[in-house]
Amino acid sequence: MANDMVDQERSLRDDADMTGWPHRPVIYEVNTAIWLGEESRAAGRRVTLADVPASAWDDVTPAGIDAVWLMGVWERSPAGLGLAKANAALQASFRDALSGLRPDDVIGSPYCVRRYVVDDAFGGPRALAQARATLAARGIRLLLDYVPNHVAPDHPWVTSHPELFVNGGEADIAAEPAAWVRAAGHILAHGRDPYFPPWPDVVQLDAFSPALRAATVVTLTDIAGQCDGIRCDMAMLMTNQVFARTWGGRTGREPAEEFWPAVIAGLRRRHPQTVLVAEAYWDTEWTLQQQGFDFCYDKRLYDRIIGRDVSGVRDHLRAGLDYQSRLVRFLENHDEPRIADELPGDARRAAAGAVATLPGATLWHEGQFEGRRVRLPVFLSRRPAEPPDAGLAGWYRRLLAAVARHRVRTGAWQLLEAGGWPDNDSCRHLLAWSWAADGDSGVAEDGAHGAGRHLVVVNLSGEPADGRVGLGWTDLRGRGWTLTDLLDDRAFERSGDELADQGLFVALPPWGCHLLAMR
Repeated sequence: MANDMVDQERSLRDDADMTGWPHRPVIYEVNTAIWLGEESRAAGRRVTLADVPASAWDDVTPAGIDAVWLMGVWERSPAGLGLAKANAALQASFRDALSGLRPDDVIGSPYCVRRYVVDDAFGGPRALAQARATLAARGIRLLLDYVPNHVAPDHPWVTSHPELFVNGGEADIAAEPAAWVRAAGHILAHGRDPYFPPWPDVVQLDAFSPALRAATVVTLTDIAGQCDGIRCDMAMLMTNQVFARTWGGRTGREPAEEFWPAVIAGLRRRHPQTVLVAEAYWDTEWTLQQQGFDFCYDKRLYDRIIGRDVSGVRDHLRAGLDYQSRLVRFLENHDEPRIADELPGDARRAAAGAVATLPGATLWHEGQFEGRRVRLPVFLSRRPAEPPDAGLAGWYRRLLAAVARHRVRTGAWQLLEAGGWPDNDSCRHLLAWSWAADGDSGVAEDGAHGAGRHLVVVNLSGEPADGRVGLGWTDLRGRGWTLTDLLDDRAFERSGDELADQGLFVALPPWGCHLLAMR
């Protein structure tokens, strides 16, 4: 069984692991089908991953980006495509997102994977290898997807290894016909999570199955040979606790060992440098970090920023650095609404300034910088034309470039407090933190030196806010200090004695943000 699984999943690859992932990587997500489609129309010819123009790579690797996530490169399922085209609700959502929808605009879900082989539409495995080499020459790493809990109904395993799936019987399909599918003489469960109806275009894998765990190691090892990092979709669904809550009684006995530690240990034997990112929800981030993931989505921070919950954000940032440093901060990805539809322009800038300067990884979504508003279903290969916001795009690019060039996120990070006075409590809207590379405000995570000190102050509200921010540094006295805002080049001169005794006075307009280099 192991040999034929290797044959099914094997594709051309470069086995050399890329080393040198930064401690706090900045990731840019690209919808591969949309991107290559637009490049093809612009060029008047088919553009694959092997021959993307340099200018297109420039667009997705602006200064400050460490990794590109090519979302949706794997072979999509013809069976899943047929189901999507027959689903009235999905078709309605497609028409809502894209007026003038054409039949060939619908190409199927990138998360309904038939095989973990690069789709021929994108040039196949050799084209991906070329794209990886092109990125590597730019010093950029490549991130790809893996879906651990389900596959397409026409995946080879469905007929060759039905024992890898959650199996049912005649009573199950009679009671819940939408939750089960007949395949190769078996009744198999559609994929699902514990809170929502089944997904009709995929088949559920059995996380408790030793054979599935072994097969997953093979698949992940093959993917890791083609990239530098793997983003694992809905990773928490494979933990023993969540899987048992979803499928308890329908599979074998719960193993003593968790799914991810067993699988990741097998992967690490071949690819120790591959970075693993977990899409995680339901407060499972710490659990997945402990089970071997390098980074986990920070959905809690996203929810609090979108909800304009300043105190909630502040409380969230009080967590230990061992936890925070392994979170992925974001304002958008393909599963969330466009941030332009969630927050006004100034608020987007303030939120982005916060996200870009926190510990951990950061994730930015293609179209976010330009202010796109349409959240496109991943089934589509074309998106509507939207006028780009050039000013916003320039601001985002300056932000990321400044954070990288000035090594803002270097050294020791510290959450700061802002105080007010009896007749003014607007300081409650202020969030503030510092980075210090010289180590005098704590022990630097990575031992870095020479990047100086930086302060971030954000007014995460629609009201003016002011207050005094305590800096916590002990060596400010007796010197003058210049604080330069890296976002607009304004400079402020302050006395070290005043800073030590009273803190830094800050007055910010609604949704204001300072990113200050302190010299």
